[in-house]
Order: sequence, then structure tokens, then C-alpha cells
Amino acid sequence: MAAPSLILDQPVTRSSTGDLKNHIFVSLAVIANTLGNFLLSVGMRSMDFKPWASPLQYLRIFANPWIDAGVVLLLIWFAAQLSLLSWADLSYVLPVTAASYVLAAVLGKVFLHEFISISRWFGILAISMGVLLVIGTSPRARLGAREILP
Repeated sequence: MAAPSLILDQPVTRSSTGDLKNHIFVSLAVIANTLGNFLLSVGMRSMDFKPWASPLQYLRIFANPWIDAGVVLLLIWFAAQLSLLSWADLSYVLPVTAASYVLAAVLGKVFLHEFISISRWFGILAISMGVLLVIGTSPRARLGAREILP
């Protein structure tokens, strides 16, 4: 007998556990990517960095805790993205994780006081609509041999 799930006491099936795994990893990838890039931006804004400076200037970047935290979050994003790509189509993963672009713009506006033009807001709206369209589809367009065989 299958163990009951937390939602409406329905049995846990391969599909519902797969959906849960998919939602967890999509959320992890989006949150880690958004926060990682946000922390990199905070860290770089707090430094007097000149890209044309010596290679030691680049090493000094990693003494900044904001940048270190951002790098750790981007490593988590990378692991989540690799996991997603191992079971879901690229044409699903990239559009769904594009939600991080929307969240990054909101964080930039709210916390970094960035100006976002009306055309950028329309672009963000278009990305949001695309994410909503894709998230309702199956992560796999066709079944592989492992999914077909019992």
C-alpha cells in the first residue's frame, strides 16, 4: 500500500513524487540563481574594482563575504540546474528557471534602487508570461526507455 501524501490524503505515486522533485529543484535553482547574482552585485558595488587592473585585483574580489556567499549560491544553482537537466527537457528547464530574471529585477529595484524603464518592465512581463506558460507543461516532451518499461 502506498504511503499517503500530505495533500488531500492521496496516495503518493511516481508522478506526484516526480512533480514534487521537479518543483523543489526548479524552486532551488530559481532562488539560488536570483540570490547568488544579487549578492554578487551587492559585493561588486561595495568595491572599487577596475577590470583593467592587475590579476591581484581579481583575487581581492574573493575577500568580500558578499561575493563569497554569491558564489556559493551560484554553485547550488549549478547543481540544481544539472539535476533538472538530467530528467527534464532543456526546452522546459531554461524557460522555467527564467523566473530568476524577473526576481532579480525586482530585487534590483527594491533593494539596490535601480531604475527600471517601462520597456524593461514589459520585457519582464513577457518573461513572466512565458514562465507561466511553460511551468504548466510536462518536464519531458516524450518518454525515454526507462519511463516506458515497468
